[in-house]
Amino acid sequence: MEIEKGFYYHYKHDPSGEINNYAYEIMGIGHHTEIDGLDESAMVMYRPIYESSVYKAGKHWDLRPFAMFMEEVTKDDRTFARFQKITDPEIIKKLEEIRGQMY
Repeated sequence: MEIEKGFYYHYKHDPSGEINNYAYEIMGIGHHTEIDGLDESAMVMYRPIYESSVYKAGKHWDLRPFAMFMEEVTKDDRTFARFQKITDPEIIKKLEEIRGQMY
Protein backbone atom coordinates (compact mmCIF):
# COMPACT_ATOMS: atom_id res chain seq x y z
CA MET A 1 0.00 0.00 0.00
CA GLU A 2 1.75 3.09 -1.24
CA ILE A 3 0.98 6.50 -2.61
CA GLU A 4 3.36 8.73 -4.47
CA LYS A 5 4.19 11.91 -2.58
CA GLY A 6 3.65 15.16 -4.43
CA PHE A 7 0.89 17.51 -5.47
CA TYR A 8 -2.63 16.41 -6.38
CA TYR A 9 -5.83 18.09 -7.47
CA HIS A 10 -9.12 17.11 -5.86
CA TYR A 11 -11.92 16.48 -8.33
CA LYS A 12 -13.49 19.82 -7.28
CA HIS A 13 -10.51 21.71 -8.73
CA ASP A 14 -11.60 24.37 -11.22
CA PRO A 15 -9.00 24.66 -14.02
CA SER A 16 -10.28 28.15 -14.84
CA GLY A 17 -9.73 29.31 -11.24
CA GLU A 18 -6.63 29.86 -9.15
CA ILE A 19 -3.86 27.34 -9.84
CA ASN A 20 -3.95 26.20 -6.22
CA ASN A 21 -7.72 25.78 -5.73
CA TYR A 22 -8.30 22.31 -4.35
CA ALA A 23 -4.59 21.54 -4.64
CA TYR A 24 -3.00 19.34 -1.99
CA GLU A 25 0.43 18.09 -1.10
CA ILE A 26 0.51 14.41 -0.19
CA MET A 27 2.84 13.76 2.72
CA GLY A 28 2.48 9.97 2.98
CA ILE A 29 0.46 7.26 4.70
CA GLY A 30 -0.15 6.91 8.43
CA HIS A 31 -1.68 4.13 10.47
CA HIS A 32 -3.60 3.96 13.73
CA THR A 33 -1.31 2.13 16.12
CA GLU A 34 -4.14 0.47 18.06
CA ILE A 35 -5.82 -1.21 15.08
CA ASP A 36 -4.65 -4.60 13.84
CA GLY A 37 -4.18 -4.82 10.11
CA LEU A 38 -2.51 -1.97 8.29
CA ASP A 39 -4.99 -1.99 5.42
CA GLU A 40 -7.92 -1.10 7.69
CA SER A 41 -6.14 1.78 9.39
CA ALA A 42 -4.27 3.33 6.44
CA MET A 43 -4.84 7.07 6.18
CA VAL A 44 -3.41 9.39 3.55
CA MET A 45 -1.85 12.47 5.16
CA TYR A 46 -2.05 15.62 3.09
CA ARG A 47 -2.23 19.38 3.43
CA PRO A 48 -4.04 22.01 1.42
CA ILE A 49 -2.14 24.43 -0.80
CA TYR A 50 -4.94 26.98 -0.45
CA GLU A 51 -6.52 28.61 2.57
CA SER A 52 -9.03 25.91 3.47
CA SER A 53 -10.78 25.69 6.83
CA VAL A 54 -8.21 23.09 7.93
CA TYR A 55 -5.35 25.43 7.04
CA LYS A 56 -6.98 28.36 8.84
CA ALA A 57 -7.50 26.20 11.95
CA GLY A 58 -3.76 25.95 12.46
CA LYS A 59 -2.07 24.54 9.37
CA HIS A 60 -3.18 21.01 10.25
CA TRP A 61 -2.84 18.06 7.93
CA ASP A 62 -5.90 16.41 6.50
CA LEU A 63 -6.41 12.66 6.86
CA ARG A 64 -8.51 10.50 4.58
CA PRO A 65 -8.84 6.72 4.50
CA PHE A 66 -6.55 5.32 1.83
CA ALA A 67 -9.40 3.49 0.08
CA MET A 68 -11.47 6.68 -0.11
CA PHE A 69 -8.51 8.69 -1.38
CA MET A 70 -7.96 6.20 -4.20
CA GLU A 71 -11.59 5.72 -5.19
CA GLU A 72 -13.41 7.14 -8.17
CA VAL A 73 -16.34 9.53 -7.85
CA THR A 74 -19.25 10.19 -10.18
CA LYS A 75 -20.48 13.73 -10.74
CA ASP A 76 -22.77 14.94 -13.51
CA ASP A 77 -22.77 11.46 -15.05
CA ARG A 78 -18.96 11.45 -15.31
CA THR A 79 -16.66 9.18 -13.33
CA PHE A 80 -13.11 10.13 -12.45
CA ALA A 81 -10.46 9.82 -9.73
CA ARG A 82 -11.16 11.65 -6.46
CA PHE A 83 -7.54 12.90 -6.54
CA GLN A 84 -5.35 13.29 -9.62
CA LYS A 85 -1.55 13.58 -9.40
CA ILE A 86 -0.16 16.79 -10.88
CA THR A 87 2.72 16.08 -13.24
CA ASP A 88 3.11 19.40 -15.09
CA PRO A 89 6.50 20.85 -13.97
CA GLU A 90 5.28 24.45 -14.39
CA ILE A 91 2.28 23.88 -12.12
CA ILE A 92 4.41 22.00 -9.58
CA LYS A 93 6.89 24.89 -9.45
CA LYS A 94 4.08 27.39 -8.79
CA LEU A 95 2.55 25.17 -6.11
CA GLU A 96 5.95 24.80 -4.44
CA GLU A 97 6.20 28.60 -4.31
CA ILE A 98 2.73 28.89 -2.77
CA ARG A 99 3.55 26.13 -0.28
CA GLY A 100 6.68 28.04 0.72
CA GLN A 101 4.60 31.10 1.53
CA MET A 102 1.97 29.14 3.43
CA TYR A 103 4.05 26.73 5.50
